[in-house]
Amino acid sequence: MDGGGQRLDKWLFFCRFFKSRSLAANVVEGGGVRLNGLAVAKPAHGVRPGDRVIFPAGPYLRTVEMLAPGTRRGPASEARRLYRDLGRERAPDG
Repeated sequence: MDGGGQRLDKWLFFCRFFKSRSLAANVVEGGGVRLNGLAVAKPAHGVRPGDRVIFPAGPYLRTVEMLAPGTRRGPASEARRLYRDLGRERAPDG
């Protein structure tokens, strides 16, 4: 992907938000992820630095900003450099 972008499922996995890339892909396909306020349903959707990603994390919706694409699923200290945490809020009951 050009311009510093990366597949959404891959990036979520590299950031250590999900234990596997397939789990990240399933959450995206299930309609649980929003990118810059819009629902995303394709795991291959591109995410770029500056994009805001909202995804479910247990009973919460977590919001992060992409700072950089990843090159691997490294240790947590490396993963934290890929995003800026913008907080979380309780997910609406549904």
